[in-house]
Amino acid sequence: MPPATDPWTLAVDCGGGGIKASVLDSAGTLHVPAVRVPTPYPLPPERLADTIAAIAADLPPAGRATVGVPGMVRHGVVVATPHYVTRSGPRTAVLPELVAAWQGCDVRALLEARLGVPTLVLNDAEVHGAGVVSGTGLELVLTLGTGLGSALFDGGRLAPHLELSHAPVRWGTTYDAYVGQPERARLGDGLWSRRVRRVVDGFRPVFHWDRLYLGGGNARAITPTVLERLGDDVVVVPNQAGIVGGVRAWALVH
Repeated sequence: MPPATDPWTLAVDCGGGGIKASVLDSAGTLHVPAVRVPTPYPLPPERLADTIAAIAADLPPAGRATVGVPGMVRHGVVVATPHYVTRSGPRTAVLPELVAAWQGCDVRALLEARLGVPTLVLNDAEVHGAGVVSGTGLELVLTLGTGLGSALFDGGRLAPHLELSHAPVRWGTTYDAYVGQPERARLGDGLWSRRVRRVVDGFRPVFHWDRLYLGGGNARAITPTVLERLGDDVVVVPNQAGIVGGVRAWALVH
């Protein structure tokens, strides 16, 4: 058991297709390979808590937990979550009873009671960003996976979350739909990568970032040609940051 003064962290990255978790020490070193299970659906809050607790039971004990979930989270309370209100996963039918169950749900309190340790709950892209930002200047993090995630940091401090993914990019199409995994599968990496470049070019005059980080499971699929054209202020980072950021997130938001 890690000493109370230097707690190990259970880091959980909850996505639309899978839930990954590991336990890290204060230096961000994984003490066991990350475990991944498919995201179960339908997924009310209690089932998510049960799933995380079941994963944690097979990992080394931790003194605190960081959980990243998709959607808008404020102070540990879910305002809206796009995937977990559906019948069987992203882009399937939305169930009204799940919308009601998730909206206003204090996930932090639910998980603290279930796990028995202090718990930090953030948007999944924010946890990802905590693992990669330098702490200098304005840094934007975009995660490319089931949809588009985002997090903004100023001088290493986490800014209030904005759901950029739900804004229309063209003809009523959201960024989530424009560069999400279904479109990558339909278009292929080449055409999809061009879309990613359009998104980056469109955001550039909005944020005037010092550094943009592209992460998530699909960032590695961006073609070399597009990567070269994105510019020196754009960096692709490993998807593992969604786990590693679980330790550093505590310092960046407190």
